[in-house]
Amino acid sequence: MMKNIFTLLFCLVSFASLAQQTAQSSLYFFNPLHFNPGYAGSRGSLNATLVHRAQWLGWDGAPRSQFLSIHAPVYRKNIGLGLTINNDRIGSRSNVAAMFNTAYHLKFKHNNLRVSFGMSGGWMNNQADFSTLLATDIADPNLQQGYSLSKPNLGAGVYVYHNKFYAGLSVPHLIERNLDTISNSYLQRHTYLTAGIVIPYNSVIDIKPSILLKYTANAPLSLDLNVSAFLYKQFWLGVLYRYNEGVGINCAYAPTDRWSLGYAYELPVNKLIYRNWGSHEICLTFDLRSKLNAFISPRYF
Repeated sequence: MMKNIFTLLFCLVSFASLAQQTAQSSLYFFNPLHFNPGYAGSRGSLNATLVHRAQWLGWDGAPRSQFLSIHAPVYRKNIGLGLTINNDRIGSRSNVAAMFNTAYHLKFKHNNLRVSFGMSGGWMNNQADFSTLLATDIADPNLQQGYSLSKPNLGAGVYVYHNKFYAGLSVPHLIERNLDTISNSYLQRHTYLTAGIVIPYNSVIDIKPSILLKYTANAPLSLDLNVSAFLYKQFWLGVLYRYNEGVGINCAYAPTDRWSLGYAYELPVNKLIYRNWGSHEICLTFDLRSKLNAFISPRYF
């Protein structure tokens, strides 16, 4: 009985916090289109990325998230088009979002630097099914039926990139909207600042530090720091630190320039560590292009 009551309370509190925090990802550097539409088409290939995250194993109703991103360049590679689909579930509540992305890429004549301006638009759906929960007050009208809310949203972002570094600034959800019908919870604007650089160490090792900073009004800053080593142009090994939240490790294998498989494990360092076996994340990426347009050098971003 107590376990079910705890699950109900956890679900209600966790979902209310979504007004300040969207789904997390340890492998954010493999899926920038998730939070920045300016990334669309920047790889110069038809790219597809699938991510599954199981967060806080050991807790009933803990978050489970899936991400799908597809994008490619068109019209002389000056325009990028993309699609992102995200599914995030916490307890009895879930959020599904589908966003179409477009970006325009400006290339400087005397170097390989590019600047991309992106916009996104789509639909977000929030729903709940309380029929599986055991409540102490079965007469509570808020728990006798679920709900489903669907509303449009817009996003915008700028992405600056080079063969050896990148930086981005974006707001993936510009419209603040209600998350449910039983409280005052609403989706706030989240501002993302991200950057990364590749530092050659020797002929077989490249070091790639990256950062992801997320700002939300009336909430603490969220800061992710990651340092990865790229070995023999095929293997990624990295460590992650999320400020005041968790530490983790990640790895990836890219046998060819056409696909890669990544994995991350993250462990809380705050009070959430109680009966918590950490979070697991897996990422599968495909790059499809003709042999005439094969990658001249490894793609880091």
